[in-house]
Amino acid sequence: MTNTGPAVSTYGLDRHAVRNFDTAYWNLDAPALYEMSVRRGDGVIAPGGALVVQTGQHTGRSPKDKFIVDEPSTSGSIAWGDVNVAMTAENYVRLYSKVQAHFQRRDLFVQDVYAGADPEYRLRARVVSESPWHSLFARNMFIQPPLAELADFVPDFTVLHAPYLHADPATDGTNSECFVVVNFAERVVIIGGTIYAGEIKKSIFSILNYLLPERDVLPMHCSANIGAGGDAAIFFGLSGTGKTTISADGNRTLIGDDEHGWSDGGVFNFEGGCYAKVINLSAQAEPEIYATTHRFGTVLENVVMDPLSRQLDFDDGSLTENTRASYPIDFIPNVAENGRGGQPKNIVMLTADAFGVLPPISELSAEQAMYHFLSGYTARVAGTEKGVTEPKATFSTCFGAPFMPRHPSVYAGMLGDKIRKSGAKCWLVNTGWTGGAYGTGQRMSIAHTRAMVRAALDGKLAGVNTVRHPDFGLLIPQNCPEVPSDVLDPRLTWADKSSYDQTARDLTKRFATNFKQFEPYVDERIKAAGIHEAA
Repeated sequence: MTNTGPAVSTYGLDRHAVRNFDTAYWNLDAPALYEMSVRRGDGVIAPGGALVVQTGQHTGRSPKDKFIVDEPSTSGSIAWGDVNVAMTAENYVRLYSKVQAHFQRRDLFVQDVYAGADPEYRLRARVVSESPWHSLFARNMFIQPPLAELADFVPDFTVLHAPYLHADPATDGTNSECFVVVNFAERVVIIGGTIYAGEIKKSIFSILNYLLPERDVLPMHCSANIGAGGDAAIFFGLSGTGKTTISADGNRTLIGDDEHGWSDGGVFNFEGGCYAKVINLSAQAEPEIYATTHRFGTVLENVVMDPLSRQLDFDDGSLTENTRASYPIDFIPNVAENGRGGQPKNIVMLTADAFGVLPPISELSAEQAMYHFLSGYTARVAGTEKGVTEPKATFSTCFGAPFMPRHPSVYAGMLGDKIRKSGAKCWLVNTGWTGGAYGTGQRMSIAHTRAMVRAALDGKLAGVNTVRHPDFGLLIPQNCPEVPSDVLDPRLTWADKSSYDQTARDLTKRFATNFKQFEPYVDERIKAAGIHEAA
């Protein structure tokens, strides 16, 4: 066993019962990890310097393969069910032993990092992987401690990442060959059977989502930025709704694009990098993100590159629609160097409504904000599913149900308290379809969405006349700078008004049906906040 690298911790891999490996490379930087990835055939270098990799069968997260070990210290506070699935301690021990055996006689790559820009709440995380490009991914996505702190680095949580190790469902208690298992008692995550790198970052996010509420910190699946006057804004949203795109605004300072905490001291980024979805990326619509895809240090997951011209094709979704770019956050111009901001002045909830009935922007009361936070609505386009031609409503509570170990009411209650204390204004923004549902209407203009969000954050919608949506009860501004007034009312954009009315009523019924699960945990004002009685 050999340990080498710029900073080898005295708290070695033997503390994790990882022994008999070949060489452990500690805290290597991007050039060294590039070299090893290319030498092993795991990646190729694109024009501009990005490392292009493919993840094989798994091109996204595997939510049905995620488990939490059922053990006494945490069992009573986990919201067990379809999202948080229990694994027995015996099956965990068996899988952990397989990971240990798999690591023997292999090179390992270790990154010791921080999760959490606020020193008071940060988590010391160690990521041990058999893959050099996954080590680069971890280095990109989390916060790098000063070199002097690495020699005695002791992790609070350790991720053992074995992407090429497959579980046996018959004996290991898994649903497939893939597994992502969190053990809060042992403070360990084991990952295997999937090359998709997003499992690493989301496992750390899930851990913070469990730990931080006990410290009165609300963990959030959101992006965040700061205006010129120091006003912070947060942007909730599921994948594909525009968190990264909308928050990367050249007129505002970016805090982070995906995961944050909200404490009494303000908002802070959990990460040190961005993991942007890049399907159909263009230099015109998203120049800051596009520029990162042509830089050394960026990892491009499943982006198609022509083998002869070596040109990247961001419009090619043949490998997956979930193409991704992982890059350090300072690749984006105008970022908050300390990853922190003050108390949010504005809260924006993003949804990509493929039914085309929600307004492009509307103001929410505090009760409506909690209703929509618990609902976590967006709509998926189902074009790849045989026989399905209509959009699918998706409700992911707290805009991040797969990562929330506690009951959703815990997070919603904290959000309500923080909205009341901060006085933050709340907005619902539809980045989806207008003029009709998917297949008839068209996608909302990014330029219009940016203009509406900018007007909301700059206070230019304060005092503007509003009209209440007849089905959802949302307050729709009747005018907005740089946006045609007929864009603001979704009904006016439909040629068939009766079809709009029917589609809107149908969607309110989906909301109501979904919300029944939360009614025992909220008061009457929140129950009544989602839709009008007439709906």
